[in-house]
Amino acid sequence: MTKTITMCYLLLSLSIVYAATANTQFKITNNPADKLVAAINENRTAHKVPALTDNPGLACIALQYIKAYQGDCNAVGGPDGKKPPESQFAEDFAPNCGVAASTLAPISGRFLGCQSKYVHAPEAFSEILIRNQKSLDILYSKNHTQLGAAVTGTDGGSPYFWCVLFSSGKPNKTFTFETGVAKITKPGCFSGANDECSGASDWSPLSGIWLFATSVLMAMGLALPL
Repeated sequence: MTKTITMCYLLLSLSIVYAATANTQFKITNNPADKLVAAINENRTAHKVPALTDNPGLACIALQYIKAYQGDCNAVGGPDGKKPPESQFAEDFAPNCGVAASTLAPISGRFLGCQSKYVHAPEAFSEILIRNQKSLDILYSKNHTQLGAAVTGTDGGSPYFWCVLFSSGKPNKTFTFETGVAKITKPGCFSGANDECSGASDWSPLSGIWLFATSVLMAMGLALPL
C-alpha cells in the first residue's frame, strides 16, 4: 500500500514538473520578432499612422543584417556605428535567405540595438530601439510600406541584437523568396516566417513527452516490488 501511494505521489510530481516545463517551452520559443512587429504597428496606429505589412523576406534580410556585425555590440549605433555595405544585400543577405535579388527594394529606415541583457519585445522597442526624435521620425514615417524584424543572440546567448528594417517597396512584390518559402537560418528569429523561433533550442514538447514517459517508468520501477 505504501509503495502504491509512493508511486502515485511520484507520478503526480512528475506531471506537475512536465506541465511547468511545457509552459516554459512555449514562452521560450514564441517568436519575439513577431511581437516586435506587433509593438511597432500598435504604436503607429495609436498615432494615426497606417500599420505596415510584415514581409518575411525583408525580416530574413534583417537577420542577416544582424549577423554582419559578427556579435560586436560596440559596432552598433552611435557616431562610430557601422553599416553593412549595400553590396552585401544582393551578394550575401538575399542568397542566404533565398530571396530573389531582383526583388530587393530600397531600405527606407532601420532600427538596430544591442545589449548584454535580453528583454522582451515591448521593452526592446521602447527602451532600446526608440532613442530620440530621429527614431520617432523613422517610426512614424509615411514613406514606409512594409517592415521586417529579427532578434538573435550570439551563439544563442549574450549579446542580444534587435533589428527592424523598413522599406518603401511594394508589399508582396518585393523581397520575395525564389522557392516561395524562406531559408530558416539559425540561430535567430525573424518575423512572418510562420516559425515560433528559428533560433529556438532543440528542446520540444515531443522530447518533453519522452522524458516524462521515461520518468514514469523509472518511478514505477522504484515503487513496484522486484
